[in-house]
Amino acid sequence: MKEKVSVDLGIKPISQLLIKQSVPASIGILVMSLNVLVDTIFVGNWIGSIAIAAINIVLPVSFFIAALGMSIGIGGSSIISRALGAGNKEKALATFGNQISLTLLLITAFVSLGLFFNDKIILAFGGKGDIFDPAKTYYNIVMYGVPFLGFSMMGNNVMRSEGNPKFAMYSMMIPSVGNLVFDYLLIHTFDMGMAGAAWATTGSNLVGFLFVLWYFLSDNSSLKIDWSYLILKWETIKEIGSLGFVTLARQAVVSVTYLFMNNILFRLGGEVSVTAYAIVGRMLMFALFPVFGVTQGFLPIAGYNYGAKQYDRVRESINIAIKYAAVLATIVFILLMTFPETITKMFTQDAEVLKETPAAMRWVFAATPIIALQLIGAAYFQAIGKARPALLLTLTRQGFFFIPLILILPEFYGELGVWMSFPISDVLATVVTGYFLNREIKTDLIKKSTTA
Repeated sequence: MKEKVSVDLGIKPISQLLIKQSVPASIGILVMSLNVLVDTIFVGNWIGSIAIAAINIVLPVSFFIAALGMSIGIGGSSIISRALGAGNKEKALATFGNQISLTLLLITAFVSLGLFFNDKIILAFGGKGDIFDPAKTYYNIVMYGVPFLGFSMMGNNVMRSEGNPKFAMYSMMIPSVGNLVFDYLLIHTFDMGMAGAAWATTGSNLVGFLFVLWYFLSDNSSLKIDWSYLILKWETIKEIGSLGFVTLARQAVVSVTYLFMNNILFRLGGEVSVTAYAIVGRMLMFALFPVFGVTQGFLPIAGYNYGAKQYDRVRESINIAIKYAAVLATIVFILLMTFPETITKMFTQDAEVLKETPAAMRWVFAATPIIALQLIGAAYFQAIGKARPALLLTLTRQGFFFIPLILILPEFYGELGVWMSFPISDVLATVVTGYFLNREIKTDLIKKSTTA
């Protein structure tokens, strides 16, 4: 990769940069989300609605372990972006080397534990009744591909920190397309059922890993894999960990949320309610892809310019990112409020699931237009290396508001209380994030702009 690519982050117009960074990120997230969406449609139509619930049991576990790689990637990428902005390539290389070693060490340990305690974990996450057997089949196979997914997530974020969003997009698209091909062959053609769905996921993760490995061994990256940088150093680990823990904590809370949701919904409505949540969960991953894309595109721009002490550009990037994300979130909101029945029918023809899911979907996405502020605000603190506020704001929605709400509201409103918890927590988290972001802009960015 030419050095000019990262330098452009501090020179070109913010709107142009945000589009350049966000569009590939959005496309990559779209394809990855479509993969999950179509995968669920295949499973629901070719295996059955119980299979959708079974996959929903496994996802939070496998994604949490894979999120170790993502958290190391995002934590290290924040350091890399600011190091490149400050002209310190040596620090960028040392950070990248430690990211590789740390990812290998942690993911191997967690996968081993996950396989050893498989039955207990599946039951804890709501894999009960008819859901248990297909969930176990899927879980045991998918876990072997989780290390490949973790490395891919780590590498994807490093690509973006270098100012190479197109390759980051490819790293998400290639395994996603591969998974759909494997799904068709293994589930539909060879009729392998849940095992076929699991092997399709594992195979696609391996394909994605091979592409990421090729990228860092090629001339496209300025961050080369060097043995001398693979030796773990405490100061580097500490810095990566403090920032990456934000992402890991968020995924941990997501996994805990699945644990509570699956168990609460199974108690209130059985397999039908768990399946409804699985369908809504897929839409949460898919429908918000443009908003997540803007957030991903915003991170290297804010981090690079903060490291280069161009604070006016940092403020501009915040404002533009929030505007773009808010417009996109509103479009998503309108579509989901209008067509929830049509969307549900894509996944299943089960009459009970078709009856319950549309109303749940409307509740879950009711506050979507305002989430842009919450996502960009939390991402900003992570981009500039302020781990503590980034962690607190990231945990605000699900940790501080959503989980308490789903434990309290169902006692008064039954299953409706579960769905009501989504928009209430969105509103509360956005208000809190808006307050702290505004205060940070006034006390840090504006102050530094006037003294720079």
